[in-house]
Amino acid sequence: MTFWEHLEELRGTLIRAIVAALVGVVVAFSAKDWLFWAIMAPARPDFITYRLMGLQDFHLHLINTALTEQFMVHLRMALAVGILLASPYIIYVLFCYVSPALLAKERRYSLRITLAAYLMFLVGVAVNYFVVFPLTVRFLSAYQISPEVEPMLAISSYSDTLLGMSLVMGIAFETPVVSWILALAGLLRHEWMQRYRRHAVVLILIVAAVITPTGDIFTLLVVSLPIWLLYEASVLITMLTERKYNAITHNA
Repeated sequence: MTFWEHLEELRGTLIRAIVAALVGVVVAFSAKDWLFWAIMAPARPDFITYRLMGLQDFHLHLINTALTEQFMVHLRMALAVGILLASPYIIYVLFCYVSPALLAKERRYSLRITLAAYLMFLVGVAVNYFVVFPLTVRFLSAYQISPEVEPMLAISSYSDTLLGMSLVMGIAFETPVVSWILALAGLLRHEWMQRYRRHAVVLILIVAAVITPTGDIFTLLVVSLPIWLLYEASVLITMLTERKYNAITHNA
């Protein structure tokens, strides 16, 4: 195709992706009861994480502090969930646009990397929803400097923290995928990661302190632990990738 034909194809791809995202947002916005049943679940004492850990002695009092606050929270959450619902189709149309320009081997690897990155992002969001965010909310909502101060949390603060931490954990869970790509390219070796493990732990704590929305030490540790485990998983993935690559090279 000519340059303008490629541009026209790109325009059609972007239009389909935007329409899919808008449909997802409209569906999420319309399903308000279902949407906020899921969003508010970590604020209830019968949430599955609290039941499994025996932490049901917990009550969170959410409040509304501005005239438009609840509507804006509804809009922001519908936007985030709608795009997440539409993301499989969006990724599919974008991959269909790019894949004809790739060789067969490149297409295979690109498909694996895309699927792995998408699945790891979803796993990160799920880990935040079921583990990191509930434990953070429970600890901070129950923390009191004095019995005279009643803990109450604005709904916007609750929802923004949930969105922010979900995005952070989703991105953090891309670490093994990035390590895999770098190992395939020969730009990363597991010996380097093992040698600089202590430096990596310090860096993880610094990054977690910067990206943690609440800024408290408890949330810092809760966020840092999964990232450290991901780093250790990345070391293993890098080592296995090197061995596979060396075996293929030796046989060739």
